[in-house]
Amino acid sequence: MSTVIDEGAVPTGTSGAPATPTLPRTWTLTWHGVRTVAELELRQRIRSTRWIVALVVWFVVVGAITGLVWLSTRSLTAVGPGDPGLRLLQGPMMFGLVVFFVLFLGLLVAPTLSATSINGDRSAGTLAILQVTLLSPFEIVLGKLLASWVAALAFLVVSVPFIAIALGAGGTPVLAMFVCLGVLALLLAAVCAIGLGFSALVARTSGSAVLTYITVASLTALSPIVFGLTYLTTTHDETVRVWTVPSTSWTGDTPPACVWEDQVQPVTHTERTWWLLGINPFVIVADAAPQPDARNALVSGDPLGAIRTGVRTLRAGPAHEIDQCWSEQSQSTDYVSPVAKQDIDTSAVWPWGLGVNLLLGAAGVWVAVRRLRIPQRTLARGTRVA
Repeated sequence: MSTVIDEGAVPTGTSGAPATPTLPRTWTLTWHGVRTVAELELRQRIRSTRWIVALVVWFVVVGAITGLVWLSTRSLTAVGPGDPGLRLLQGPMMFGLVVFFVLFLGLLVAPTLSATSINGDRSAGTLAILQVTLLSPFEIVLGKLLASWVAALAFLVVSVPFIAIALGAGGTPVLAMFVCLGVLALLLAAVCAIGLGFSALVARTSGSAVLTYITVASLTALSPIVFGLTYLTTTHDETVRVWTVPSTSWTGDTPPACVWEDQVQPVTHTERTWWLLGINPFVIVADAAPQPDARNALVSGDPLGAIRTGVRTLRAGPAHEIDQCWSEQSQSTDYVSPVAKQDIDTSAVWPWGLGVNLLLGAAGVWVAVRRLRIPQRTLARGTRVA
């Protein structure tokens, strides 16, 4: 028996060796590839009844919390009926609490949407089917990220009516709602990307989910704890120039004149550790939100404004001169303090914090793409290929 070889099928410049199929390059990117993977992911989610149940439960929970916040803020501020000043206090407080609660729920739900996306498909044997197609690893990762982000945005969209209700309580600019929604969407995208990276890095879905939650907890809960622990380590006794009443005893009705003194006082250098709070998602949202009407003193009940002012003050650090002249003359309305006003940096903090979160998400995407490259040199023990 003789074998007939079709020489036309042999590539030019080869010595009869069979042609090797060209694999897609790792970082090749096309919109068609990303959309294909995203549509496959979203169709699987839509077919699941758990998806609808989760959205309904989310709607009910956020609605219930919004109602409780409205009742609570109303009872705290209802001193006089129809007082516009009290309404200004209730509005910012209600808006801030509802936005924070939506962010809290979003940080709980977002990891579940992406932390099992890659290792779950690998365990089911469906990931290899995508890898042997013309889809590049970058397209597969971005498609899965887009699908998980869209799913997270669906929960955020369900919350929009309740955020609008809180906005309708008054005292908060309309722009605040759109800014907060935009920042919330970006934070959810960062969390989904972080979960996707752990999903590609860890073989077990439970392990990737736990690692994603630990990362989210580090950004939200651990960062202020570490800041509090480092508060004492950055506190030292330093010589400070103080404008104060002399410590010598005095008689008569006329207090002595205030003088300058050099005193040794504990000084905390929060300008070194403020970034621990700046990366917190709740601080990012609070700092990004536009300020309410500052002309009314009662808007001090705004939780977003309190966090914004606190973080920016901590970034400025301690003052070099302190006014402690608590005499009768300092109580008068015409008293002018000789202490020079500290030049506090009032610029926004949230771009830095949001940038760190997005960088963590970008690192997750990079890890996922690297782990999906084919051929793989090594695989974890027990990893299913197909």
